Amino acid sequence: MNGMDAPQADGPCRSLVSVEVHLHPDEARHALHAEALTGLCHRPKELSPKWLYDERGSQLFDDITRLPEYYPTRREREILLEHAHEVARLSGADTLIELGSGTSEKTRLLLGALRRTGRLRRFIPFDVSEHFLRRAAATLARDYPGLRVHAVVGDFERHLAYLPREGRRLVAFLGGTIGNFKPAARARFFQEVAHSLAPGDGLLLGTDLIKDRSRLFAAYNDSAGVTAEFNRNVLHVLNRELGANFDVNAFAHLAPFDEEQGWIEMRLISQRPQWVHLPALRRSAHFDAGEVLRTEVSCKFRPQQVESELFAAGLHLAAGWTDRARDFALSLAFKP
Repeated sequence: MNGMDAPQADGPCRSLVSVEVHLHPDEARHALHAEALTGLCHRPKELSPKWLYDERGSQLFDDITRLPEYYPTRREREILLEHAHEVARLSGADTLIELGSGTSEKTRLLLGALRRTGRLRRFIPFDVSEHFLRRAAATLARDYPGLRVHAVVGDFERHLAYLPREGRRLVAFLGGTIGNFKPAARARFFQEVAHSLAPGDGLLLGTDLIKDRSRLFAAYNDSAGVTAEFNRNVLHVLNRELGANFDVNAFAHLAPFDEEQGWIEMRLISQRPQWVHLPALRRSAHFDAGEVLRTEVSCKFRPQQVESELFAAGLHLAAGWTDRARDFALSLAFKP
């Protein structure tokens, strides 16, 4: 059952904060059980990257974004620092929606630019963690007096239809997260986004670009081992949520670039033959020595590819920007 809090005034600033919940803990638990049954008990073994991001995983990923090898966060911020005012002007938006909002740090650059146009009325952060969103919404409301913050708790693969439809909207999907979608799933996602938009609404999309393979490898196999710890964190999640008995240290991290698919593939590699018990599923999973559990793909793009995929979904590219090193791109597309 879905629910929504009544807006509440935030002290003397009188910012209005509301939270709409479409994803409850029981649903997430059932989804994990279903995916683990398929992903761990058959071959090839694979899980969705969403299970990497519990509280510890989210903190580890935040640590990753600050590593010298990991360029995407810095490059995207560079683009926003230089071009957020153009995004705000071209979009004409009075409502900003951010999918997978996280801490909304980079989105503050967009909020500031939109506010300077005099049109900004509402911000809608959309993410899976209710606790995290409530905290972030309160902080943003405090920092932007008069801004309505309407947080939506949901899975952007399932709940885009619930996005509020009022106003001229700009949907921001940043960080290169679109790369976690394989091509067929990505096409469906773009179609769903397009369906949720009204004519004149826009999508601001962040994509990581194809580049020197050694730099791609280094970004996902950092010398400090933080990405390896982040990747193995999914085993801690499975131990906690499924009562499993993964020996976390019996799995090695590797994230090579797949030339044929055009993506980085995050792998956990079993270092020995082993059985893992999954009490919540009443099953066990066997791993051969050297067997791979794939936990994430991160597709890399060429600008022409992005434009073509957006066009196929009915979205027309209006502008695009890259950082000076051409490592990362932001694309602004509209529904005609």
